[in-house]
Amino acid sequence: MPQRRIITGRSQEPRQRFAEELRLLRTQRGDTLRKLGERLGWDWSLFGKMEKGETLGGPEVVQALDHYYGTPGLLLALWELAAGDHTQFRERYRRYMALEAEATSLWHFAVSVLPGLLQTPGYAAEVLAAGGLKGEELTQQVDARMSRRELLEGDDAPAFRTILSEAVLRTTLKDKGEWRAQLEHLLEMSQRPGVVLQVLPFSSGMYGLESTDGMFLRLPEGRTVAYLENGYRGELVEETGPVERLQLKYDAVRDLALLPAESRNFVLSVLEEKPCDPST
Repeated sequence: MPQRRIITGRSQEPRQRFAEELRLLRTQRGDTLRKLGERLGWDWSLFGKMEKGETLGGPEVVQALDHYYGTPGLLLALWELAAGDHTQFRERYRRYMALEAEATSLWHFAVSVLPGLLQTPGYAAEVLAAGGLKGEELTQQVDARMSRRELLEGDDAPAFRTILSEAVLRTTLKDKGEWRAQLEHLLEMSQRPGVVLQVLPFSSGMYGLESTDGMFLRLPEGRTVAYLENGYRGELVEETGPVERLQLKYDAVRDLALLPAESRNFVLSVLEEKPCDPST
């Protein structure tokens, strides 16, 4: 069967197609983003982000747009396809990797898992296996993660800071030998020029970033972007306002964290602790 010819020449990727449709309908109507916001009662910047593919918006705003443009159900159907398309997350991660490669500094916060840049092969393998990977795919992903560590090598390596919630250091590996190797690697990396490791102890209380691992990338042109990740998805945040608000939370966490020397002693104390016997 011959391949179907693309008639419109427009994107076949659901999220991008949704954004294109929004932009086309608005321009055909002759509305500015501000005018659209005034007509529908939403902040006009939301529509701008939707047209750039930075956010999908919610079903309520999409239904309002369908009514406004006289396209009953069309935009909502496109929105449902975009919301259900998981390839968007892989695309966002690929963009993040490209930005990471050119960053001049990286600020990281970990609420549950060590950053990939500081993981040993044994740690990475157990984390990825817990996420469902196995066999050849697991091996490939561990190798790929290990290759990323080269980012912190060499004289031109970006400055790197990580703040680890104490929970990260209290969640051990099943293999105690691998866990010990991981802690030793952390101590080694914390002594490198350009690498700063801090620990946020449980005693710090609530701090505003309890549920999200995050990385802030300072780019050569002076702007900062953020990448947020939980157990199910990752999100690249490039808008100035949200990034600034996240940075303020990060600054508050840094103020609560132990100093670098104290943090190294904390990791050392965890390393020296005798593992509990499961039978006791």
